[in-house]
Amino acid sequence: MNGILNIYKPSGMTSHDVVNKVRRALNTKKVGHTGTLDPIAEGILPLCIGSATKVSQFIVEKDKEYIAEVFLGVKTDSYDKTGHIVAENDLVVTKNQFNKILDLFIGDIEQVPPIYSAIKVKGKKLYEYARSNKPVEIKPRKVTIYSIDLLEYKYPIAKIKVSCAKGTYIRSLCNDIGEKLGTYGHMTSLIRTKSGPFHMENCILLDNLTTLDLNEVQEYLHPTDFPLQHLGRVDIQINSARFLLNGVSLIQKNIVQNISDFELGENLRLYLDNSFKGIGVIDNNDFYCIKPLRLFI
Repeated sequence: MNGILNIYKPSGMTSHDVVNKVRRALNTKKVGHTGTLDPIAEGILPLCIGSATKVSQFIVEKDKEYIAEVFLGVKTDSYDKTGHIVAENDLVVTKNQFNKILDLFIGDIEQVPPIYSAIKVKGKKLYEYARSNKPVEIKPRKVTIYSIDLLEYKYPIAKIKVSCAKGTYIRSLCNDIGEKLGTYGHMTSLIRTKSGPFHMENCILLDNLTTLDLNEVQEYLHPTDFPLQHLGRVDIQINSARFLLNGVSLIQKNIVQNISDFELGENLRLYLDNSFKGIGVIDNNDFYCIKPLRLFI
C-alpha cells in the first residue's frame, strides 16, 4: 500500500501517536507525517504510507486553515489551556471591538513563537528551555495570515477561522489578539480544516480507519504525487526509460519538455508513460541535466 492518507487526528493525541496507530492498523512500519499537529489540536493530518514516505520532505503544505477558540481575560505560559495561568484581566470586550482589531493581523506580520514549541534556538528546542526554567531570547518571525473571520462571539469566548501560510502559530495569534485588545487571551481549542491540498472533505477519522480492511482503506488513499503539484513536471521519453531505471542523470534528448525552462536546483516530478516515477533536480554537472533524487520503479 503506497500513497497519502488524510487522517483526522482527535484531540489529546500526539502526531506520533497517530502514526503508531496507523502502523498497527495497516500492518506496516512505513508511515510518516509531513508535519506535526499539537496534542491539544484536532483535524487533518496527512500521512505518507509505504513508498510515499520517500517524498515526505518534498511535500509543502503551504496554505492552512484553522478554527480556533480564544478565551479572553486570561494569559497562560503556553498560550493555550494546557499551560499555567500567569495573568488575568476582567476587562469586558464587545463583539464589535473584537472584530475591529482582526484586520491588524492580516498580511505579513511579525509573530513571536510560544515558548512551548519545537523551534530550535542554539540547537535546543524552546520547550526544553521552558521545562528547565532557563531564559532564552525568542526572536519574532515573519508569518503570513490571509484572512481571519469571526464565527461566534460570546464573551469571554470567540471562535475564529484563520487562513494562513505554513509556520503560523495560532496560539501566538490568540495571545496577541488579547494584548491588542488591552487584555489577555489564550487558545482553548483548535481544529485544522485544511493543509495544502488536503481538506476535511477528503479525510478519514482515525477510529474509522481501524475498522476497515485494506481494500476499503485503498479508497481513501491519495496518489503519491497528489500533494506534489507545486513541483514542475517533466516526461521521460519512452526510449530513455532504461536511464531512469538505472538512476542515471537525464539530458535534454531524454526529456519531452525543454530542460532550460527550469531553474538550477529546482525539484521536478518525473513521469514515464504518464505514470509518476519519482522526483529529480535540475543539476549542472558540466551540462544541464536532471539528477534523480527519489525513484519509484
